[in-house]
Amino acid sequence: MPLSYKRSVRVGELIRRTVSELIREIRDLNFALVSVMGVKLTDDLQDCKIYYSVLGSQEDIKKAQDVLKDNTKEIRHQLALRLNLRRTPSLLFIYDDTNDAASKIFDLLKKIEDEKTAQ
Repeated sequence: MPLSYKRSVRVGELIRRTVSELIREIRDLNFALVSVMGVKLTDDLQDCKIYYSVLGSQEDIKKAQDVLKDNTKEIRHQLALRLNLRRTPSLLFIYDDTNDAASKIFDLLKKIEDEKTAQ
């Protein structure tokens, strides 16, 4: 018997791929690399949280947040045109700082190791 997934998971993955393509098409985001890290879609398929990361400085992150916020309606519209869904979910872009936190932890561990070897 094949493994089945919830509809929200399958549709969420489809939305993730499509939004990734749409973000690459936004001309105002050519200053930084923006990646869609994940999507959480409610079971009723009404609301969608899109987690993204930005490769760049803090200023690039702020610019990307502003550009995504300004283009949310257009991204949702394009999503509706490309996907055959009864209702296109509302979109909320959330910055994923997992990479930043991991980098800080790595730096702290490196500093502890350096202090330990210095003694």
